[in-house]
Amino acid sequence: MRIDQWVPAFHRGDAIGDEARHLRDFFRQQGFKSDIYCLNRDEGLEEESRLFTEFKPGEKKDVVILHFALPSPLSYELTRLPCRRVIIHHNVTSPEFFVGFSEEMVKIASQGKRELRLLAPFVDLGLADSEFNRQELESLGFQRTAVFPLFINFNRYQKPANPFISKIYRDDRTNILFVGRIVPNKKIEDLIKLTFYFKKYISPLVRLIVVGKTTSLPKYYESLVRLVDDFYLQPEEVLFTGHVPDEDMFAYYQVADVFVSLSEHEGFCLPLLESMIFNVPVIAYAAGAVASTLDGAGVLLREKRVAEMAELVDILTHDEKLKAKIIQGQRERLERFRAFPREKYLLSLLKILWQD
Repeated sequence: MRIDQWVPAFHRGDAIGDEARHLRDFFRQQGFKSDIYCLNRDEGLEEESRLFTEFKPGEKKDVVILHFALPSPLSYELTRLPCRRVIIHHNVTSPEFFVGFSEEMVKIASQGKRELRLLAPFVDLGLADSEFNRQELESLGFQRTAVFPLFINFNRYQKPANPFISKIYRDDRTNILFVGRIVPNKKIEDLIKLTFYFKKYISPLVRLIVVGKTTSLPKYYESLVRLVDDFYLQPEEVLFTGHVPDEDMFAYYQVADVFVSLSEHEGFCLPLLESMIFNVPVIAYAAGAVASTLDGAGVLLREKRVAEMAELVDILTHDEKLKAKIIQGQRERLERFRAFPREKYLLSLLKILWQD
C-alpha cells in the first residue's frame, strides 16, 4: 500500500517541505511505500523527491496527501484520483490584504480560495494545522476534518546562534522582535507605530527587529520604509534584517526582550512557538489561529491600543517576576505541543478511511 504526498514546490528549509519529508520517513518506517511528488524543486533535492510527471495512480486504498497552500494544477489532478484523497490545509491568505500592493497576489490568493472550495466534494479527509484552518475547511463543505498540528523539528533549534549578532544587539535598548514574511497581513506598520510611541513616551532606547524576506512584496516593504522615515525613526531603531540563516535568526531570538505580533491573518504562526523555545515572552493580537497556537500562553490582545501595548512591552521587559510567570506558561504550552502524538494520530485517521 502507498501513501504519497504532493507539494507544488519542494524547497529546502521550507516548513511544508520539512513536514513532507518527516511524514514520508514516518510512513516508510511503518512499512508503507511513500514518496514526495512535486512540480518543481530546489537544486540538490532530486534524491529526496520525484517530479509529478513520474506519478502513477495506484490502487483504491492507496492514499495521496496534497499539501495545500497555493493554487496549482495538483488540485485538479487530485480530483481525478481513484484512491483515498487527503489534503493538509496550510492556509491561504485572504486576497483583500494584497489590494493596492500586488494585483498578482490578489489573483493568486483568490484562485487559491476557489480551488480549496472546489476540492471539498472530492476529498476524503481535510486536515488542518490549526482549529482556525479546520473551521475554514468545514465552512467550505469538507465533510470530514481534523486538526493535525504543524510539524516542528525541535532539533533544528539546538544549533549554535551567531555570537556576533548577540554581541551587537545585547545592549541597553529594549529589543522588540518580529519574525515572518514582510507582507500586508502581518501589519508591520502597527509595529512601527508601537516603536514610535515607545520611543516618544517611554524610552528612546528601543529597537524594532523585523526578521523576514523583504523582497516578497516590494511595494509593501517600500511603504514601511517610508513610514519609518515619516516617524523620524533611525536605522538603529528599526532594523529589517531580510532573510537570514538559522544561526542569525536564533541570535535575534536570544537578544529579544519581547516578541510582538500584530498580524491580522495567521493560519498557525510558527514564530510564536519559536519564541517559546527561546524563552522570549510573547504578545500577540488574536487574529486567525493565534489564540489556539498560544493555547493560554503569552499575552493575547483582543484590541490594538498602541499606548497600552507599548506599556506592556516595557512591563514585560523590566518586571522579572511577571516575565518569569509568562515564560513558565509558555514552557508548559510548548510541552503540551511536543507531547501530542501527531504521527500516530494521523495513522489512526487514515485507518478510518481504509475501513470505509
